Amino acid sequence: MNIDWDDAFDNSGYVDGAADLPDRWAALALVAREELGGECGIAYGSGPREAFDLFRPAAEPQGLVVFVHGGYWHKFDRSYWSHLARGPLAAGWAVALLEYPLAPDARIAAITAAVGRGVEAAAGRVKGPMRLVGHSAGGHLVTRMICEDTPLGPDTLDRLARVVSISGVHDLRPLTAIAMNATLRLTDEEAARESPALRAPLPGIPVSAWAGARERPEFLRQTRLLVEAWERRGVDALGTFEEGHDHFSVVDALAVPGSPLMREVLR
Repeated sequence: MNIDWDDAFDNSGYVDGAADLPDRWAALALVAREELGGECGIAYGSGPREAFDLFRPAAEPQGLVVFVHGGYWHKFDRSYWSHLARGPLAAGWAVALLEYPLAPDARIAAITAAVGRGVEAAAGRVKGPMRLVGHSAGGHLVTRMICEDTPLGPDTLDRLARVVSISGVHDLRPLTAIAMNATLRLTDEEAARESPALRAPLPGIPVSAWAGARERPEFLRQTRLLVEAWERRGVDALGTFEEGHDHFSVVDALAVPGSPLMREVLR
């Protein structure tokens, strides 16, 4: 049976009102920036998209949550996600919202390297334990941070207490067969090399793969695949499928203090 991979990765086509979501996210994020303050546009490199926004709680932070956004490596920026800082801030954690270069200007390997530089720069701003959280393509990028060829230094890795991939893409090989690859420019070799599920993970860092139970079947598969592959390599890996949520609604829980997803991020 031939698989229609374009359909398999078409999240928007199966979520009612998906076309209106970017405007909703941008509006929520703007309100959050106005209410929360924060230091916006901190550069971590020379590129125009190599920057992050940093939000701090009122008291000394308990640690740092770094969030890496999705958009299939070619859409969105940090300005859409400021409201997601509310959950960690309410628990006393600082939050860095990371932006990175996009395809087609950057290949995925270069995006991975940029995210590594951004995580290192954010780590230098806040003391204490760290959590990496990413949604969709961001889930791919945060799990790449703990593969054996990680761009992160040992001091940052020592602080990293959990990685959470929300609806992440962990096997990039099917993407070579879809129309979007005209933008991503993935070769078969690159797709395999950049797939966390095919790489050896670093030991000792717990991983949570979290998805909505109403996701497209391919994203449910991608979630299970990472957990199964990394469990076999000795990683403490947990898969969770949250009832009632789709690819987009599942990440909203980061803005909700005490939500099941927030508890998982900070446990």
